[in-house]
Amino acid sequence: MKEKLKVGDWVEVRSQEEILATLDANGWLDGMPFMPEMLRFCGKKFQVHKRAHKTCDYSGPKPRSRRVDRTVHLKTHCDGSAHDGCQAGCLLYWKEEWLKPVSGEVSEGAAPKPAGQLPERRESNAGCTEPDLWAHTKVSDPNGGPPTYICQTTQIPHATGNLEWWDVRQYFEDYWSGNTSLARVFNGLIYSIYYHLSEAGIGVGVPMRWLYDKLRFLWGGSKWPRTAGMIPDGSPTPTAKLNLQPGELVRIKSHEEILQTVSTTNKNRGMYWDAELVPYCGGTYRVLDSVTKIIHEQTGKMQEMKSPCIILDSVVCQARYSACRMLCPKGMYPYWREIWLERVGPASDGGNSRGSGQEHAAAEGDIPFREEGDRAECVSQRPASLAQK
Repeated sequence: MKEKLKVGDWVEVRSQEEILATLDANGWLDGMPFMPEMLRFCGKKFQVHKRAHKTCDYSGPKPRSRRVDRTVHLKTHCDGSAHDGCQAGCLLYWKEEWLKPVSGEVSEGAAPKPAGQLPERRESNAGCTEPDLWAHTKVSDPNGGPPTYICQTTQIPHATGNLEWWDVRQYFEDYWSGNTSLARVFNGLIYSIYYHLSEAGIGVGVPMRWLYDKLRFLWGGSKWPRTAGMIPDGSPTPTAKLNLQPGELVRIKSHEEILQTVSTTNKNRGMYWDAELVPYCGGTYRVLDSVTKIIHEQTGKMQEMKSPCIILDSVVCQARYSACRMLCPKGMYPYWREIWLERVGPASDGGNSRGSGQEHAAAEGDIPFREEGDRAECVSQRPASLAQK
């Protein structure tokens, strides 16, 4: 492919044999793993969901943005089947070498018309086999401890390059690729300027936040996105057990209601309530899954949650408010405490099946969860504004 793919372009995932020929002995291309979970999509066609020209990286002490070359997101999610059932449901990365464009009008189920040539086999790539893919999903601990998992998310530092928030080329690409609208880019810029001015330590923060809350009716928004919770830090935070199941309809409580359940550092039993969840407040969504374990991005270890967290269909991080990661297309699922939700309807027939790649109207982003010692902490994973929480 000579031209970069854009949102809405139709592509067909190449055959298993073609893709394996592009990979090195580890099953990687330019440091990006092709995972066994992706094999089920071979030969299928999809529209480009986002151009993954940048992404969030949580491997270091502070989240940062990273540049990714010739990569896109399709509406395909990892089901964790090759990684001991990780439930993060990450949006998969597809190198353009693993795809071929489909010419003409395409409807779901129609035979695709491939355009383009076979992917080049790179001199440095010896190719690999399907067993090689499975063999490189985790590394055993020589001391008998839990294994370290290898996946696209844990490999982000090795498959990407540095990207500074002030590199304006990324925002032009956000727009020209079709990832986001010009209005969203403009709104993100305005919020970022407003936020940083309010945090500049020049005595205008309180009146600026007050003004934002007073004028929010003009744009139909909620309270200041980074409003602190009501419970003193260190005091117990409330809990609720709804035993929600996939397919059930729930309403996300209002921003004001949720602030009464989190501490002044915006945590509920260690889980962080982030500004990126605010745009969904008051909305009704369907439960996608109850999450109990995910792979920690920094350590590659499987993390068991002390209590299940809920993910909702079509509810993802939109990267509106996060520092130095504005408009990241990573689209991770945020995690919701059940106390932030209320049941509004019965379960549907079977609910939604995560990972098929076609049930998700993924909006644009999400929040990673990590557990440390006694505390389970949800860390922001969105790039929206340039504000650090």
